[in-house]
Amino acid sequence: MKSIILLGGPGVGKGTLADFLKKQTDYIHVSTGDMLRAAIQSGSPVGLEAKSFMETGRLVPDSVVLRIVEERISQDSTGARFMFDGFPRTIEQAEGLDAIFKRLGGSLNHVFNLVVERPVLLRRLTGRRVCKTCGAVYHVTSRPPKQEGVCDVDAGELYQRTDDSEATILNRLEVYEKQTVPLISFYRKKGLLRDIDAGGKAEETDALVLKVLTA
Repeated sequence: MKSIILLGGPGVGKGTLADFLKKQTDYIHVSTGDMLRAAIQSGSPVGLEAKSFMETGRLVPDSVVLRIVEERISQDSTGARFMFDGFPRTIEQAEGLDAIFKRLGGSLNHVFNLVVERPVLLRRLTGRRVCKTCGAVYHVTSRPPKQEGVCDVDAGELYQRTDDSEATILNRLEVYEKQTVPLISFYRKKGLLRDIDAGGKAEETDALVLKVLTA
């Protein structure tokens, strides 16, 4: 059971990279959100426990998240390969994942840290615009509508979501950096971390990561 981790804050392109790797490799993409939803839907004991926290607006504890992770990866054969996206988020989760691999006979092979300069991230994230009527998504520079402020699909008004404002995004980045800097150091000391320049085109990032995986 070999695995990789995709690290990176909002806007670095983890989702795009994960979609590419799913098509080009046999890695199974697992994200924290997907695992939580699946566990809750299954009605398993740990899923119900997670649901009780989420329904009251509380964060799901690391111990519960780790049990959900172990339950999820135990469903596949010992030869399966996993790609973790959005997990681990803390040192406690990282150490817990190591313990899970020891129990299941798995290993972590690479941790890809997608690096994008903050000004580039801000341009990416603050440039998103959404149609008020159909929900189509645009970007002022990389995917602009034919007419500024107007949806190509139904001529609906385009707007910027509140969570795409610069102030909100800066806060999200600061929270991510506080959580993740220790995690980056943790994996760098283990010799597993690989910094990937993700500031250019998605195809360039895809090629860099695939080259490492196929070496």
